[in-house]
Amino acid sequence: MLAGLARARVSPTAPRGEANVPRTLMSFVWRVSGWHQLVLIGMSGLVLLIEIAPLEIQRRVVNDAFKGGAFEPILALVGAYMAVTVAEGVLKLVLNIYRNWLGESAVRWLRQAVFAVAHGNGNRPVAAETEGIQLSIVLDEAEPVGGFVGVSVSEPVLQVGVLVVVTAYLIYLQPVMALVMAGVFIPQVLFVPVMQAAINRRIAHRVLLLRGLSTGIVGAGGARDADGAQQHRIQSVFATNMAIYWLKYTMNVLMNLMNHAGVATILALGGYFVVTGHTEIGTVVAFLSALAKVNDPWGELVTWYRDMRAAQVKYALVRDSAAIGAIDGAHGA
Repeated sequence: MLAGLARARVSPTAPRGEANVPRTLMSFVWRVSGWHQLVLIGMSGLVLLIEIAPLEIQRRVVNDAFKGGAFEPILALVGAYMAVTVAEGVLKLVLNIYRNWLGESAVRWLRQAVFAVAHGNGNRPVAAETEGIQLSIVLDEAEPVGGFVGVSVSEPVLQVGVLVVVTAYLIYLQPVMALVMAGVFIPQVLFVPVMQAAINRRIAHRVLLLRGLSTGIVGAGGARDADGAQQHRIQSVFATNMAIYWLKYTMNVLMNLMNHAGVATILALGGYFVVTGHTEIGTVVAFLSALAKVNDPWGELVTWYRDMRAAQVKYALVRDSAAIGAIDGAHGA
């Protein structure tokens, strides 16, 4: 399967010109990946189907052990747990390789779009500003934009699916504990978009600063800085990056605190329910495991949202570059 993918080629087929660069990031995703996204969605669905099995197996093993049952059924459950885990791991390996192949194909397409300009205009010289932007696209902007293509659709499908399935399973086991645990994530839904919007503004500013550096180097015929403008840009990039780090890691700390609050809540409430006979110890173990299962896809969704918003910002700048002939959206046609 993967050998066939390696021979495949992402080949957009639009006519030449600025209008041939897709207007939105998702239009670009479809342009350079097409049906591959449908295959990724199908593979994500397979991962989702086996995602819930380890939680139920763990619950049954713990309950059987505490009830003093026979060892053979427990051993069979442990074997089933390992089989499911191996199957899930292999499927995720193939999924991730496929995603990254697709992302790298899109990165390659963007870089080739820059070099296609020279081929299309007969290798005539371009303006220093255009050349600087081309350098920035090839060296910096193509990676996050193209890299997002591989996870653009399948990642939210998989992670939202995991959240829905695991949450439904937890509600089935113990509705009160499930609702309390859900409360851990509500504050994150509120503060993550606000903080990410602030990060995105700084990302756009950084891209423009880096383009200014590239344009200045090309225009001066080298890394010269007679008027100090380049040093000012370098300092501005430093300050912008530090502001991004502060926002990014503050968001991570807040999310981590909320996750630990969820663990503490499950231990306290679960312990109370076990002592009062309202639930089994296996259910509490299942909830603790499920919290990790929920934290992981939630964290992946937040990462996907960050990457998506950053890619949107950078793609808009890349697309605007077509107006001055920095990229050729029709190459490969």
